[in-house]
Amino acid sequence: MNFITGNYKNFNELKKKSPSLKTLLGVGGWNEGSLKYSEMAASPVLRKNFIQSALQIIRDYDFNGIDIDWLYPNRRNSPHGQADKENFNLLLKEIKEEFNKFGLILVTAVAAHAYAVASSYDVPFIAAHVDYIYLMSYDLAGPWDMVTGHNAPLHKGEGLDESVDRNTLLTVDVAVERWLQAGCPPEKLVLSVPFFGHTFTLRSANENGVRAPVSGAGINRGDIGYNELCNKLHTEHTPSWTERRDTLAKVPYAVRGVEWVSYDDLKSIRDKVAYATSKNLAGVSIWSIDTDDFHDICGAGKFPLLTAINNALNRNTASEEQTE
Repeated sequence: MNFITGNYKNFNELKKKSPSLKTLLGVGGWNEGSLKYSEMAASPVLRKNFIQSALQIIRDYDFNGIDIDWLYPNRRNSPHGQADKENFNLLLKEIKEEFNKFGLILVTAVAAHAYAVASSYDVPFIAAHVDYIYLMSYDLAGPWDMVTGHNAPLHKGEGLDESVDRNTLLTVDVAVERWLQAGCPPEKLVLSVPFFGHTFTLRSANENGVRAPVSGAGINRGDIGYNELCNKLHTEHTPSWTERRDTLAKVPYAVRGVEWVSYDDLKSIRDKVAYATSKNLAGVSIWSIDTDDFHDICGAGKFPLLTAINNALNRNTASEEQTE
């Protein structure tokens, strides 16, 4: 616990360098699962205990609020099933009521898939009781599939038939539209972009495009940070990696023998920021900063993906000011 709280202190010391910085305590995530959240949200007593203990940490360590990452209500190892949806509403409502007393921020991270939106979330209610909603618009394809696919395609990409129903597409633009149409105001929706990729092992090196057959996960057991991929692209030359771009989906991918990687680069990140701006979204979040190229392996400077986001947002802000 001392290690954790020491990190809390060090993290919030960043405010001394950037006084406008707002920091949030994150709770949950993929590894946490749904069981404990489901049990807590189902009990008025446990909800109150959770809120009070979170408040204690937030105020002790100078956080500005909390990020609730229940992945996901009414899914995975949830013991309360469909009741999670209403219990999640109650949890967020009660947190917000308490946080309003102290001017604290409440955000939550949500899934992008159509079935998750339908089964897990009361979108208008959630939007009314949180400050921001982080849309996890990645993991839209991965080594769990039978064919290669993009981790976070902005639009419908190569290899998909024209007859495919748009509502079934696993793309960033469809996910955003789904949440907006379900009742989330654009000014509360934050587009999350990945600083990691997914890897696949091809069944044949000769069939290596988008939607090529795969036998399973590739290097790093299916996940690779952008920084790790940079190192591979620049050091593995026998054979070398071939970098390609799906111009329809607006994302890159890389191939080396039977190894296939879907990822985001500076151009695809900038395209996503431009899309978020065009939809008047609240902003952009990332997962996660530790897998940016912080050693400048790619030669684009330190933290090139994060810099690309900031530059794109600043350019958009400057453009709006000039228009006004």
